[in-house]
Amino acid sequence: MRIVVLTGAGISAESGLATFRASDGLWEDHRIEDVASPEGFAADPALVHDFYNMRRTKAAQAQPNDAHRALARLAQVHDLTLVTQNVDDLHERGGSPQVIHMHGALTGALCAACDARWPAPQLMHPGDACPVCAAKATRPDIVWFGEMPYHLDRIWPALEQADLFAAIGTSGQVYPAAGFAQHASRLGVECIELNLDSSANARDFDHRITGPASVTVPAWVQGLVAQT
Repeated sequence: MRIVVLTGAGISAESGLATFRASDGLWEDHRIEDVASPEGFAADPALVHDFYNMRRTKAAQAQPNDAHRALARLAQVHDLTLVTQNVDDLHERGGSPQVIHMHGALTGALCAACDARWPAPQLMHPGDACPVCAAKATRPDIVWFGEMPYHLDRIWPALEQADLFAAIGTSGQVYPAAGFAQHASRLGVECIELNLDSSANARDFDHRITGPASVTVPAWVQGLVAQT
């Protein structure tokens, strides 16, 4: 079976990583536009680097949970395309061999001057020089608001060829990911949502499983494994 899984912040929240859609509009006590936009980076690169240094440290300390490990198991028995909106590496450390990070990764660094990419050190600073062009324009390799997500040229075809699409722990509010279910459904792909609560685009799914990902995802995967 060809399966596409999209994961969001809800799957990592159970590993202790905060989601950014807090009711007060703040993310780790910062306005989202100040730390997750090109404009915010241009205005205060030191603040943005400090913010992502903190996130990088927290992500390194977090451990994969049963939902991450279950998806790794799913990849062993089905043709799985695993897409994540998360920038941590918990899927990889949970055993998933191939993960599409559509919003970038904390483990990556990017030069805003020449687009070079390289593994990010644990701490990044505004004065860091690009190892390729030497410009002091290094930033986290993260897709910020207003920027185009990565790997859409791989994701859309995978959705169109899938037998099943699942969204796990997503808010259904961030596009283009929020449109994946609707696109797949129009092509006759079965769509299922696994979430604590109904997402903003819940109407686009054929089925819904409610509960914490560390409980619902292993049970769902076990059912799919049993079908092989």
